[in-house]
Amino acid sequence: MFDSAMPALESATPALCRLQLSNELRRLRLRAGRKGSEVCRALTWPPSKLTRLETGENGTVEPADVIALCQIYDATPTERDTLIGYAKVTKTKKDWWQVQGIRDVISPTFKAFLGLEATAEELENYESEYVPGLLQTDAYVRAIYEQAHTGLAAEQIEKQVSVRITRQDVLHRETGALKYTAIVNEAVLRRKVGSAQVMKEQLLHMADLASSKPNVKIQVVPFTLGVHPGMNGAFAVLKFKAVALKPIVYLENLASAGVSRREDDVKRYRDAFSDLQALAPGYKESLSMIYAASKEF
Repeated sequence: MFDSAMPALESATPALCRLQLSNELRRLRLRAGRKGSEVCRALTWPPSKLTRLETGENGTVEPADVIALCQIYDATPTERDTLIGYAKVTKTKKDWWQVQGIRDVISPTFKAFLGLEATAEELENYESEYVPGLLQTDAYVRAIYEQAHTGLAAEQIEKQVSVRITRQDVLHRETGALKYTAIVNEAVLRRKVGSAQVMKEQLLHMADLASSKPNVKIQVVPFTLGVHPGMNGAFAVLKFKAVALKPIVYLENLASAGVSRREDDVKRYRDAFSDLQALAPGYKESLSMIYAASKEF
């Protein structure tokens, strides 16, 4: 049975439609008792095609592909028509990161993450090295790309800055603003990115968001805490309003990036985040740490 939280077509975004499609197509396949390899053989598809459909990685979804899958899965007419409608939205509307001139600087995996982030109700994020992307200033972003991505043309850098700043709109929506909880290692506050002025403005920006936006909460893991559950690296846990959409984990490093929907992976990272929340100083004390670090710059 379809989730009642599925959006109306007139208000649905392509990102949400792709996410709903991926979730429902996988659910229908499992209900029908069909293996992915079996479905691909029946449709003479490469396995990667079905994988992309079930993970929401395709920028657009062909209605004909949805029809073919619904036939194999014995979907009801209502299920089929609804999913075809969502596929059509992905063909007729564009998310901001799909606009020409921007999409060429965003990797496919990060586009998939942007779609998840844009439709999530809540995001829990641990960062060990950089200020989290949703909290960065344009000068901080620019400094990262100038210092850590040498050889990148100025035009490309400005596009990356534009992507990062536009992405932050999820925190400022008039309705349904993303509930964002960030936990950062103290090193994030101390590591100089750009000039001292860039760092001071960046830390004050974080403090301002944490103190003025009820949907933004920040904690800092101090060096004195010693060993902690976040030492294996940064991660993000995304939670969705729709009951049928379970939490997802996003992981990124130099070699790869991607999401995991496996329940044991999600539980591991959700537990790690909860442990970090309990171990780190509270919001007020963390805010004081941010202000103190800003004065050192």
